[in-house]
Amino acid sequence: MSGNETRVQAINNITNREPMAVSMPEPLSEMWACDVFNLAKMEESLSKNAFKAVKNTVHTGAPLDAATADVVAAAMKEWALSKGVKFFSHIFYPMTNVTAEKHDGLIITNADGVAITEFTGSLLIKGEPDGSSFPNGSIRMTNAARGYTAWDPTSPVFIMHTDNGATLMIPSVFMSWTGEALDKKIPLLRSNQAMNEAAQKVLSLMGETEIAPLNSSCGAEQEYFLVDANFANSRPDLLLAGRTLFGAEPAKGQQFDDHYFGAIPARVQVFMQDVEDQLYRLGIPAKTHHNEVAPGQFEIAPYFEAANVAADHQQLMMTLLKMTAKKHGFVCLLHEKPFAGINGSGKHVNWSVGNATQGNLLDPGQTPHDNLNFLLFCGAVIRGVHLHGPLLRAVIASASNDHRLGANEAPPAILSVYLGDQLEKVFQDIKDGKLATSKAGGLMKLGLPQILHFERDPGDRNRTSPFAFTGNRFEFRAVGSSQSVSGPLVAMNTILADSLDWIAGKLEARLKKKGADQAEAVFAVIKELMEEHGNAVFGGDGYSEEWHKAAVEERGLKNIPTTADALPALQEKSVKAMFRKTGVLSAVELKSRYEVYAEQYILSIEVEARLVVDMAKTMIYPAAIQYLFELSNTSVGMAEMGVDLDNSVAKSIADEANAMMAAVNKLSAALEKDNFSNAEKHMQYCANEIRGLMDEVRVHADVLETEVADDLWPLPKYREMLFIK
Repeated sequence: MSGNETRVQAINNITNREPMAVSMPEPLSEMWACDVFNLAKMEESLSKNAFKAVKNTVHTGAPLDAATADVVAAAMKEWALSKGVKFFSHIFYPMTNVTAEKHDGLIITNADGVAITEFTGSLLIKGEPDGSSFPNGSIRMTNAARGYTAWDPTSPVFIMHTDNGATLMIPSVFMSWTGEALDKKIPLLRSNQAMNEAAQKVLSLMGETEIAPLNSSCGAEQEYFLVDANFANSRPDLLLAGRTLFGAEPAKGQQFDDHYFGAIPARVQVFMQDVEDQLYRLGIPAKTHHNEVAPGQFEIAPYFEAANVAADHQQLMMTLLKMTAKKHGFVCLLHEKPFAGINGSGKHVNWSVGNATQGNLLDPGQTPHDNLNFLLFCGAVIRGVHLHGPLLRAVIASASNDHRLGANEAPPAILSVYLGDQLEKVFQDIKDGKLATSKAGGLMKLGLPQILHFERDPGDRNRTSPFAFTGNRFEFRAVGSSQSVSGPLVAMNTILADSLDWIAGKLEARLKKKGADQAEAVFAVIKELMEEHGNAVFGGDGYSEEWHKAAVEERGLKNIPTTADALPALQEKSVKAMFRKTGVLSAVELKSRYEVYAEQYILSIEVEARLVVDMAKTMIYPAAIQYLFELSNTSVGMAEMGVDLDNSVAKSIADEANAMMAAVNKLSAALEKDNFSNAEKHMQYCANEIRGLMDEVRVHADVLETEVADDLWPLPKYREMLFIK
């Protein structure tokens, strides 16, 4: 049987695929948030007092009483039933970067055996999934299984439609019976609260008298790959690990730069429209979509939202991308590096803080040197990144993201802050004790009368910076495409809260004890901050060897290349102290996260390694041997005819096959080692031993792919998966 029979059949299926029917989309005004029980729908269905209470909770975080919850539940049930819902689910986000759901029916039977619908405030407020079966870092043992989900009123309830029906989804937190956070939402809500409290102190000291609650905002750009399901289903590595563990580089990759922002393939365009229609129905403001740099890679980006809602929406977006891809005959790959040799995928998290009274506090305005609130908040970010760069590296650490960070496509594993020319000069002037000034960008003039002049930004963008200021927000560019944005948001909110608290103390001392005027006090605090933490500011090429050397040797920054090196930061004394002081995570909760993430890293590497062994033995080696057998028979037959053949190809294949199996045997033996005294040593072993042996097997396998006859090769190739849509 031909080894590439499945590949030929896959190509035939794709090229003869009937295009999906495209219907005219509904008007946005009718589609928008139609499946969301938001404040607008609550106002229509709740009493004035109940609506006022819920609105106050959503906007300020004020507590909601049980009686109001009963009223909300009744209205929610009637709305859901009118849209065909029969089940409800508390949807929550355990420490796995994925979404969890437990579905319950809106049904009970009465004494007469008649089925009736029921959904009370108590059912809305609390659910009870198993608290030990999710990763919890030893917080809950198997024999202590109780865990709770609890409704988060600040994130809107919505209806999820599938071919099997509609379910009312209730965004929830997830905790243990003993009260520890087992999820990603509780720390996010706490971090936002801590940031708000610290920011209120600073703004009060700055003379602000009316200060609305502050919130962080998030807009997360999502990159992903689409591979036809006919190909993906023939790749065990794609199905189980999310990336290709083997694959020779094709003749053409991304070197022509012809995919980025190019015309979107028609089939992909239909998929994108389907995804966005569903997002709009769920009130998720998808704003942008386009081809990304690598062939087969695309991006979708939403508009900014409050961080908690944005995090929930980001999880929902990942779910919809995968579900909708299946309907269109694709597999959506969210892995950070599904294909070697071309760009991987990230999730750039655009982050800012603000409120209804002071606005966006990371907006410098036209004269940033005079914007004292901005200088303090921006300075707080600089201090936070300098002090807690290893923490920021830890919260974006994963086995998959390690393949992407540090390459010439993603920010290096050194955390620095890019401000742009204008702001860097402002902060440097303050540090030097000069009168701070700022220069506008000026008009963009091309010498073409038909092109309107426009105001140029005062600073360029730096695509090599992991943490870059981009006009009125910071962009954390090192976040991985498969990751929840909650972890990075928790870290950013918490380091900001810590730094704002430090600034408040310094400001108060100068304003109240030394009698300094406001501007003088602010510049003195910023000067001290920059003297201590200005080494984190860097505006050059973050990919260059010079920067890597200077960052470590001259500036004292850390280069943290792998997850094994990064995760121990979660156990550093300074990190524990900061999370304890801000109330975001207890020592037990922080330790649990270290243990869970370490275990996920180890398991990810081990699953990949076992796949490498299995695929090499059962797919690649047999193909090489079959080809050698055919070459041998051909050589013998030709020799009988008096024709000598060049046997160099056969010798090369034999050498590579033998070398590959020798590497496979070494990898198999390495996987047997299990006597590790702690998780850190086990992670280091995976990073420094197992991954290297996997790469060794791959080197030989990829050579074989280029030499074994195409009709015998069992795996879909890069040229097919990336370019055939």
